Amino acid sequence: MTGQVRGVQLARLLGQWHALPGRRRSPDYAALAGTVRGLLADGRLPLGVRLPAERELAEALRISRTTVTAAYRQLRETGHLASRRGAGSWTMLPGNHRVASTGLWTPLDDREMLDLGVAALAAPPQLLTAARAATEDLPRYLGGAGYHPTGIIELREAVADAYAARGLPTSADQIMVTSGTQHALDLVLRLALAPGGSVLVESPTYPNALAALAGRRARITTHGLAADGWEPDLLLGSLRQTRPKLAYLIPEFQNPTGHLMPASLRERVVAAAHAVGTDLVIDESFVDLPLDGTELPPPVGVYDRHSRVISIGGMSKPYWGGLRIGWVRASAPQVQRLAAVRVGVDMASPVLDQLVAVHLLADADAIVAERRVQLAVQRDALLGALAQRLPDWRVTVPRGGVTLWAELDGPVSSALARAAEEVGVRLAPGPRFGLDGTMERFLRLPFTLPAADLVEAVERIAAVRYDLDRTGRQRWREPAVIA
Repeated sequence: MTGQVRGVQLARLLGQWHALPGRRRSPDYAALAGTVRGLLADGRLPLGVRLPAERELAEALRISRTTVTAAYRQLRETGHLASRRGAGSWTMLPGNHRVASTGLWTPLDDREMLDLGVAALAAPPQLLTAARAATEDLPRYLGGAGYHPTGIIELREAVADAYAARGLPTSADQIMVTSGTQHALDLVLRLALAPGGSVLVESPTYPNALAALAGRRARITTHGLAADGWEPDLLLGSLRQTRPKLAYLIPEFQNPTGHLMPASLRERVVAAAHAVGTDLVIDESFVDLPLDGTELPPPVGVYDRHSRVISIGGMSKPYWGGLRIGWVRASAPQVQRLAAVRVGVDMASPVLDQLVAVHLLADADAIVAERRVQLAVQRDALLGALAQRLPDWRVTVPRGGVTLWAELDGPVSSALARAAEEVGVRLAPGPRFGLDGTMERFLRLPFTLPAADLVEAVERIAAVRYDLDRTGRQRWREPAVIA
């Protein structure tokens, strides 16, 4: 269980939950239950949290207890609430649901679902060949215990060589292999950020990074990205004014916007970070995926002279998410400290997976080239479908990565995501990529599905977007003015 939500807290989350005057299609208890289900569906109300007592919620909402009692009863009937006499009621979802990668709970039998909540590709055909070769290499490791806290030497050398090829000389001692990029970030935060420490992040940014920072109880400040990317003076000013312990940045095809940070700003960010004592955590998850012949700037680490830059990356985006291989590039002493931290988490990454990664990296040029061609075709198919079916949406064409960041024709992102789920399309609405529930005018759309699926998904999205208008726009609360 994740805790308890008080009546006043749930009332704030519910907002204007009741049926609109003159358009009452259902009783208030049904409207209340439906809004709670919506909060669960988009993740704003956690699962396993205890709801306030009926009397407490009734007082907070200024409604009768009978209405709350009926709403709770309906939630229990639909499988969204579990109650025990004398103990309370806890949020849940029906038993035929599972947690999806977006954080949503989704039906187990959703094979027809077009999942645009996941920004990752299916496995490349070369994976099977790499797996077979890895099993042939495995016997030479079987005589040992199998624990390699920093990773097997072959993989560390391969990753170091890839950094060197990008213009950043790196030794194997500067590489630590992790169980994915998210694991790499978690270890770095455990080492470099005390609970309650200050962190600067972009807005919007990667939701799972925000989750990791929340786990450290970080004090987060944000740098808002403009339509064309980072505002240099504002970003540097934020570093100098807030002097955060860490800054988490995604300079290559930023997730979710797709922006690419220019070389001049990379150098200035490193200099500013050194001046104020900030460590930079640079997420390079998409660095292998420039499109349209885009030339990449030097890695941020090229400008580091004081061990202020810690780079993280992995194989989920260019290769396959099911291969849980990531890494950290840092100074050799930092890598050793990370290894000491890791012992309390998971000891080491699987040897067999690392051997598979070695063989994939040996064939990186061919595999990644095919991925880039595939992604360019799928991106263009998605852009074409959006232009035809949703011409009022504004999208900047990304020069790489796997996602579009679409500005919608109204603040309907969460409502659209809920409606799209009903027609077999899973979306990641804009508020998931920020801290405060804003960005309702935005939607992340990955182009990682086959082109035909992307076109079909846009058709369904366009249909439910039209239906949102036909059934009446949601009323938005007028902001209060305090003079």
